[in-house]
Amino acid sequence: MAAAAAKKKEVKKKEDPKAAKKEEPKEEPKADAPAPAADAPAPAETQGEPSSQSDGLFIKKPEHVLVEAGKDVIISFQVDGAQLPAKPTVKWFKGKWLELGIKSGQRFQFKESFDKEKNVYGYELKIGKVVVGDRGDYRCEVKAKDKFDSCPFNIDVETPRADDAGNVLQAFKRTGDSNKPEVAGELDFSGLLKKREGQEEEKKKKKDDDDDMGIPPEIWEMLKGVTKKSEYERIAFQYGVTDLRGMLKRLKKAKVEIKKSAAFMTKLDPAYQVDKGQKIKMFVELSNPDLQIKWMKNGQVIKPSGKYIFENVGKKRIMTITKASLADDAAYECVAGDERSFTEVFVREPPVQVEVGLDDQQVYVGDKVEMVAEVSEEGAQVMWKKDGVELTREDAFKYRFKKDGKKHILIINEATKEDAGRYQIMTNGGNSEADLVVEDKQLEVLQDIADLTVKAAEQAVFKCEVSDEKVTGKWYKNGVEVRPSKRITISHKGRFHKLVIDDVRPEDEGDYTFVPDGYALSLSAKLNFLEIKIEYVPKQEPPKIHLDCSGKEQENTIVVVAGNKLRFDVPITGEPAPVATWMKGDVVFTDAEGRVRVEERKELSSFVIESAERSDEGSYTIKVTNPVGEDSAKLNLKVVDVPDPPETAHITKVGEDWAILVWEPPKYDGGMPVTGYLMERKKKGSMRWMKLNFEVFTETTYESTKMIEGVLYEMRVFAVNAIGVSQPSQNTKPFMPIAPTSEPLHLTLEDVTDTTATLKWRAPDRIGAGGIDGYLIEYCKEGSDEWIPANTELVERCGFTAKDLPTGEKLLFRVVAVNIAGKSLPATFAQPVTIREIVQQPKIRLPRHLRQTYIRRVGEQVNLVIPFQGKPRPIVTWTKDGKPLDPKEVAIRTSDMDTILFIRSAARHHSGHYELSVQIENMEDKAVIKIRIVEKPGPAHNVMVKEVWGFNALVEWEPPKDDGNSEITGYAIQKADKKTMEWFTVYEHNRLTRCTVSDLIMGNEYYFRVFSENICGLSENPGVSKNTAYIQKTGIICKQMDYKEHDFRMAPIFLTPLVDRTVVAGYTTALNCAVRGHPK
Repeated sequence: MAAAAAKKKEVKKKEDPKAAKKEEPKEEPKADAPAPAADAPAPAETQGEPSSQSDGLFIKKPEHVLVEAGKDVIISFQVDGAQLPAKPTVKWFKGKWLELGIKSGQRFQFKESFDKEKNVYGYELKIGKVVVGDRGDYRCEVKAKDKFDSCPFNIDVETPRADDAGNVLQAFKRTGDSNKPEVAGELDFSGLLKKREGQEEEKKKKKDDDDDMGIPPEIWEMLKGVTKKSEYERIAFQYGVTDLRGMLKRLKKAKVEIKKSAAFMTKLDPAYQVDKGQKIKMFVELSNPDLQIKWMKNGQVIKPSGKYIFENVGKKRIMTITKASLADDAAYECVAGDERSFTEVFVREPPVQVEVGLDDQQVYVGDKVEMVAEVSEEGAQVMWKKDGVELTREDAFKYRFKKDGKKHILIINEATKEDAGRYQIMTNGGNSEADLVVEDKQLEVLQDIADLTVKAAEQAVFKCEVSDEKVTGKWYKNGVEVRPSKRITISHKGRFHKLVIDDVRPEDEGDYTFVPDGYALSLSAKLNFLEIKIEYVPKQEPPKIHLDCSGKEQENTIVVVAGNKLRFDVPITGEPAPVATWMKGDVVFTDAEGRVRVEERKELSSFVIESAERSDEGSYTIKVTNPVGEDSAKLNLKVVDVPDPPETAHITKVGEDWAILVWEPPKYDGGMPVTGYLMERKKKGSMRWMKLNFEVFTETTYESTKMIEGVLYEMRVFAVNAIGVSQPSQNTKPFMPIAPTSEPLHLTLEDVTDTTATLKWRAPDRIGAGGIDGYLIEYCKEGSDEWIPANTELVERCGFTAKDLPTGEKLLFRVVAVNIAGKSLPATFAQPVTIREIVQQPKIRLPRHLRQTYIRRVGEQVNLVIPFQGKPRPIVTWTKDGKPLDPKEVAIRTSDMDTILFIRSAARHHSGHYELSVQIENMEDKAVIKIRIVEKPGPAHNVMVKEVWGFNALVEWEPPKDDGNSEITGYAIQKADKKTMEWFTVYEHNRLTRCTVSDLIMGNEYYFRVFSENICGLSENPGVSKNTAYIQKTGIICKQMDYKEHDFRMAPIFLTPLVDRTVVAGYTTALNCAVRGHPK
């Protein structure tokens, strides 16, 4: 027995983590609590709204904590991300239902983190400056799609107390002068006795704690209010109490020791909840109205003000908090003498909505990024996340958080590739997501450097154009950097970079290169120096065009990019100087100015086209003539351009987070083959486009992924050739990534007849942003694959009756959910259903309130719905007092499942016994409903003043002739002075037919009236007394009583005789005696 008791005590210690915590030092409130007993049922899923399953997601569970009031406490736990299909949702609860998310603010702070390497989610709850009201049981829940787990923990708060570390020997201190030796003076035995009393109280308190069996106080309070014995087992199982018999013994003892509060008749509620900006009232009721009280908030006394209003109404003491704010979220107490009543006020903020969401952004490395969102309330608390991990103030060196009224801005000063990802802003009422794409800067060459051939003393200009105006660069000649000088000028204006060499010399000939700073790119061109050789020529020479006119069209073709400048410099010779003519077909160009012009120089004819266009493409002829002869040459000009935009871009298919984009190639490829396509997308209403590919895509069908379900998107396509990128195509019509729902759940057969079958089911577990348009029900015969639709239009309810089914056949049924994304997987029966009628005995299911007399007032509606069962459809018959019902008075409506008796305006004659009969062939069930229609009673009858004495009058009456078809519950009596005839109530709810009216005024004459009362109220008219009660004014008359006077005569008799005395001469003395006799 001793061993068993020791073992039981050891198990009890393991099950009581709170007791174990009290043995630990206060400086370490987060120390690990002892593990619970292996055989003790875990109460994690029994509080609040637990799931029926636990998936074991916790790596580190929250611990039980003992903390001093006024200090901070941190609760943390870790979750295994490898078991989760998505980022989990975490909720913190206090007690059974109170969610701590609404208290996020100054005292309650939540933090979460994610370790990518270990795939572990971490969560923290920090409570600042703990108060006594924070004591209790808490619970955290983790949920991710179909995964769920929860874990309870306890926070125990103790008030700080002075250190009492002295030992018993210190109690034997000496009294007297402190300068004397310790052995001098007297021993302080009273101090020792006080010390011993304190130790006894601590032992008793510890014993009481042990008697609690580790069950929290709020559970004991719940057990004390139980009225049914079956509830004890349910609560014990729910909260993990294994010793049921010990719990019942402890509860029986606690119920006997009922302790009532001496100060409070009604205490504060355990907790109050109020919306921000609203007012809240808290009240207590005192046993003594003269008792003084104090209201306290977090241990500080509250003084009356415009914020806190105190009221005294009888024994009630009311405190009103006006315009509650987050600062009012605290623990409150009412102090009356030595007693206290505690409560806690929770201030709930209205949900903050995200009115303007985040936009997808695409930036380059080093750019500044600002992600802006607008919420519905200024100063609201928001949470920023990146890839599901919260961004905190500790990351201030990387991220800056800015508030501007309702706008919240996340700023990244210099973006890096690590900053790319999905960003999210969260409030307590909504969220918004956007993708940030960061890519390396790519420099595009819009105009390359062209080779030059110049003569001596002329000017050479190398010019190039790049896509970025901020890019700088250097010029090199044969690998050596070119420095500016008097002849050489280097300029950078916008996207254009120029190298100008004046007075070209032979030594300037060479290869020139431009290298942009920071890019692995170089642009090269060659400068050719044209030497002028003086030769002897005859005076007469036929004209000559110095071009390669071999006749090969391919070699004489010049390609120019649309928009660029074209200059044909054709050297010509001849003596005398020949005349050059430029033609395109039959059109001759003669203008010296304009977009297309001819420039003539010595021995050089130039054909110039500014900003080449597609119409300039064709075959050009130059013809030179002089008196000696003529010469001609043909040049083919080809103008190339970026292609036209792709055509008919549209979405062909969408999924949960993806979409298929299809388009047609451009009609015109710009003269160069299309090398591929670039795609972009954006959210509808946004102005920011995000690139989907950086390498050209060669197909005309593209699958876009990583989209947010339920958000409207638009997409567009660019065509790319060797010249550049086309204009964008027309935007696709807005589309929304959605997916079909999951299959409907719990498909059951509700009913079956010869030609119908009634099915019921539950909505799918996963619906998604597409919602549900309805359900499609199909059936097929057993052994067949041909499914026949049972409904032509979609059914919105989770139930349907399929009609016109073949009698006697075995059919298989299936139900499919349909939305804009298509059909879901079907829910089917495992076994076929035989279509045939099932005979069911008739039975009336009379509602409980109709098993007693059904009472209604005159003029009210009577609407009785009585369900019944039976197959096939039974015959329903109504009668009243054995006679059929009058259809003009009572309406009867009957369906397959119930029957309704309806009276639009009830009258007294509708009262009676109504009999309902439900019959199928020779089977029958009956029920009787008693209906009573009542109204106010008539007035009291024959009211009389029977007797008047002193200031009192006896009034009697008879019951009313009409009781309103209801029992008379009482009478109301009123009196009126005959002079004023103002009526005053004397008695209410008087049950007898008589009463005595007191405190009447002398000299007045009174009338009396009586109202009858039943369950409908007082009668419309009263019964007035036929006579009056007159209180007479009379004088004071002394009536002498007739009696025989007593004879008081008596002979004298000494009561106290004289006594002898001895006195000293010269002193006064007196001699006394007592005599009685009458007359005197």
